[in-house]
Amino acid sequence: MLPTVLRRRAGGESVEQIQPDLIIPTGKRKGQSPSVGSIHRALAEHAKREAYPAAVEQAHADFAAMNNGPLPQPRTPAEG
Repeated sequence: MLPTVLRRRAGGESVEQIQPDLIIPTGKRKGQSPSVGSIHRALAEHAKREAYPAAVEQAHADFAAMNNGPLPQPRTPAEG
């Protein structure tokens, strides 16, 4: 969805104009439009990634190193 929002924003449309045309493809809200706040958060995160690419890469590397242990196995219903 973000590429669509970025393209349409570059064309001069506001988030409020774009929001009704977006559809969430998966998950609990599948088929609904995202909130205006969600779109603004995605745009802010994108701007942060664009402004500080080295910091984002380092954060990803740190997270991967922190979680380098064995992956947890799914719990059985009896453990739930």
